[in-house]
Amino acid sequence: MQEEDGLGSSAEDWAPQRAPFGARYRLLLVDLPGHWRSAHPRGRLTVEGMAERVAMLLAELGEPAVHVVGLSLGACVGLVLALRAPERVRSLTLVNAFARLEPPDAAGTLRMALRLVLLATAPMTSVAAIVARGLFPKPAQADLYRAAVASLSRTSRRVYLESIAALAAFDARPQLGQIVQPTLVVVGERDRTIARAATEALARGIPGARFELVSDSGHATHYDQADAFNRLALEFLATH
Repeated sequence: MQEEDGLGSSAEDWAPQRAPFGARYRLLLVDLPGHWRSAHPRGRLTVEGMAERVAMLLAELGEPAVHVVGLSLGACVGLVLALRAPERVRSLTLVNAFARLEPPDAAGTLRMALRLVLLATAPMTSVAAIVARGLFPKPAQADLYRAAVASLSRTSRRVYLESIAALAAFDARPQLGQIVQPTLVVVGERDRTIARAATEALARGIPGARFELVSDSGHATHYDQADAFNRLALEFLATH
């Protein structure tokens, strides 16, 4: 089983899944190109280029078809991998994902604009703090917030900007009907990063996709509602 991180994240952020998933599956946790331990490839980052690199990795390792689990950017990479190298993908679990990026509302657009201003002017630790606060806003999530700041701060300004540009240019809507792999779309009820309409459209566009809404969860559903996510995902994987 392969797990792919979101924008600015890394394989370390799948810690809540390691023990329960690792008890049943061999895990391959991937830092996407340019993220933490993975080198930045030549040229600018694109979702398609990231998917090509992941396909090359799977081929190099001699892996059979894998269950792909991805969050946000990682989910987009998983979608492209399933479309361009379907023999490499056994199933898809897409967390707070989309085929075309849409902010949830006017406030979401404003938050993205603020993030871009900070990326141009502030240290990455400040950017990480703003992003992490959006992911984990509750006082009881202080430990999750601090861990997210530490993780996101490892991302370079260049990688963050290029990844945002890659997501803005990404549009897999015309190809969704070509996805043949069993697919689970998991959505956080309180996700303030991705519009619910975009996640619902993704699920409708993939033939036979299963849609699951996780209550009291934001964008990092696998982290802030780890038990609920693990239960849903493991149940889905067991049937495929």
